[in-house]
Formats: sequence, structure tokens, C-alpha cells
Amino acid sequence: MRAARLIRMALLVQSSPGLTAAALARELEVSERTVIRDAQALQDAGVPIRAERGRTGGYRLAPGYRTRLTTLRPTEAETLYLSGLPTALRDLGLSDAADGARLKLAATMLPSLRAAAEASARRFHLDAPAWFREPSAPELLSELARAVWSDRTVELAYARPGRDGAPPRTVTRLLEPYGLVLKAGVWYVVGRLPEESAGRDGGWRTYRVDRVTALGPAPGGDGPFDRVPAFDLAAHWRAHSASFARALLRATVTVRLTERGLRRLPAAVDPAGVAEALASATAPDAAGRVTLDLPVESHDVAFGQLTGLGADVEVLAPAGLRVRFREHARALAALYGTAPEDQR
Repeated sequence: MRAARLIRMALLVQSSPGLTAAALARELEVSERTVIRDAQALQDAGVPIRAERGRTGGYRLAPGYRTRLTTLRPTEAETLYLSGLPTALRDLGLSDAADGARLKLAATMLPSLRAAAEASARRFHLDAPAWFREPSAPELLSELARAVWSDRTVELAYARPGRDGAPPRTVTRLLEPYGLVLKAGVWYVVGRLPEESAGRDGGWRTYRVDRVTALGPAPGGDGPFDRVPAFDLAAHWRAHSASFARALLRATVTVRLTERGLRRLPAAVDPAGVAEALASATAPDAAGRVTLDLPVESHDVAFGQLTGLGADVEVLAPAGLRVRFREHARALAALYGTAPEDQR
């Protein structure tokens, strides 16, 4: 513990010459007396650190001296690309490694470059979780992350959601975890079933990490699995996301839209179906309205989405949904057809 603190102190003094004992104590979360003792220990170990008195004083290394402690460890180098995701680093248990990596990197920079890096950190922040959701890291996320780093096959128990109100049921899978994805505050693991159980789709699977209820090493799987060299996590996720979003759109509604309704359509309905709907659009009629077939998740969902377009949309089919909009319009007309004063 003390050795790590001594290394951190030497790097802090190298990257920010002139730090006072009080400033170092705050950074290292120790007392000023401990800082003085640690400085003496560094001197005894051959690190030429000295304390200068006065208004511009503080701890400095001898001119021209630079520590050789700035070589990054593998875990620190791996976390550099995640340094803009503080919540992700915390969830994965990598905050300390990232802090060490940033400190070592700062120690190698010229003062002007270090100032620019610090300025960008003060100006940009990424808040990944969605609104109105309390962020929490899944219990098994850090353990799963270690399996991803080490290419280790795991056996996981997964609570698969039930359909039509049925309770979840637990399934057990062997999985080669290829990567983790954070989407709107929710963690997903992307992996591949071992070759003997992979189907025609290559065995690629995506699971929500918060639904993983148990995790352990695969029976007899001591060594790392062989990764598919051409696998691209970002490209795979884009394709999976698009396919998943489109698969949710299981119904179709035929609508007639005004020019304004057509402009507002992408903001009102699922984006996955908009491009397909526009491809089916007819030429504008004499009133400038177009007719198109819109993929939707369900007729109930379509009702909630399309009511936001008001009179800029007319549902033509299915007949049951058109009747529902007619009844809705009558209810609105009855409600707003009387002045508020008349209802007292």
C-alpha cells in the first residue's frame, strides 16, 4: 500500500512541480506528516525530491530528473480508451487503474500539453445513463469484465423474461464473452456459443448483464478460447441493434399524412420503421398528403404514438384502429366543444 503511495507521490511531483505538503496530503488522502515521511523515504530510495520554502516553494524533483515509473501496466493502457466514461470505469471496477494511467500519462507530457488535457476534462463530461433511471452496476459485471479481458469461457445462468405476463425462467449457457456494451445505462454482454452448440447464425448472442444471476468458469475450460480475428464489436452491435429494433415492429398501419405530419413522423414513431415507411409512400395527392405503410410495434403502441400528430395524420387501416381514433376524436370534440364557464 505504501509502495503504491510513494510511486503516486513521485509522479504527482513530476507532473505538477511545486505541490505543497498540504496539496499532496489531499491528493494522497494522508496527513501532511505522512507526506514529509514519504518524501524522506523517496530520498532514501534515490529519488532526488526536495522541499523548497517560500511563496513559490513546494516539492520538486532535481532539474533534469525524471522517474522511470511512467511505463503503463496492461490494465492501465486498456482503460485509457474508457477514460471519458467515469460511470463505466466505476461499474467495471477500473477507476483506480484509470486514475493511475492518467497520472502517468500527465507525467510524460509537456506543461502546455498537460494544461490542454486538463482543460478538456473540465469542459466535457459524458453522463451515460438515461433520464429517470437510478444507475446501478450489475452485481456480476466486474467478474464478467475479467472474463472478457482474459478470453475465458464462462457458464452463466440467465433470467429470460416470460411472454404475455409469464414469470422469467432461468436458462444456463456456456458463452465465450467477446465484449461489453453500455447502452443508455444498461450493460450488455456480446458473446459466442462454443462451436459444438453454435447454430447457423454462428452462435452469437447478446444478454443483459443485470439478468445474469450466476456466473462461473466453464467446466474444463482452463485456457482462453480462440477469438474470431475478424470480429468487430462496434460493427456487430450496430447490426444487432438495427435488427433488434426492426424485429420489434410486428404490425403495420396505413396512414395518410399532411406535409407537416410527414416532417414530424420521425420524432413520433420508432425510427427503425421510418425509412421503410417512406419507401412505401405514394406521391402527394391534390391536398399534398401522402399515404404510406408504417411498421409499428403494435396497434396499441401506434395509437399512443400517432395521437401526438393530431390532425396531421389519418389512420386508414386497420379498421379497428381507425374506429379507435374516431372515438378518440369524438371524445375530444365533446370535451372541448363546451366553454369551461359552461361546465361550472
